[in-house]
Amino acid sequence: MSAVGTLLVVDDEPEIVTLLKFILEKDGHRILEASNGAVALERLGVEPPVPDAPRPDLIILDIMMPVMDGYTLNNRLQKEPKTKSIPILVLTAKGQKMRDLFEMAPNVAAYVQKPFDPKMLRELISSILDGRKNAAG
Repeated sequence: MSAVGTLLVVDDEPEIVTLLKFILEKDGHRILEASNGAVALERLGVEPPVPDAPRPDLIILDIMMPVMDGYTLNNRLQKEPKTKSIPILVLTAKGQKMRDLFEMAPNVAAYVQKPFDPKMLRELISSILDGRKNAAG
């Protein structure tokens, strides 16, 4: 059985969020949503600080968003002890250029280019969560 987890989807396109929610809830995942990086920091209890905020097992992160983009958000997450170990799945239309920017980020588990194949995305998420579960013991 594949691992099931809490996933934070950070994307400014409501259609993408709805699609991801539909696909991933069918697998039993709990989906949290954020429309940009600033909202994600709030949901994660980083800004403003909230000690008992939910901590997702995986963050699905778009790059190009208003207010705070995915690259800036990931830099912030890397500086926070409670978020730096959360794996990131980068979901973007930007392709290779963004991959280069994230190359040095240790928490980026995978890159998926839009449009994506739902079956492949589900398998990738399952693999990331299974790896995280196995690493935790």
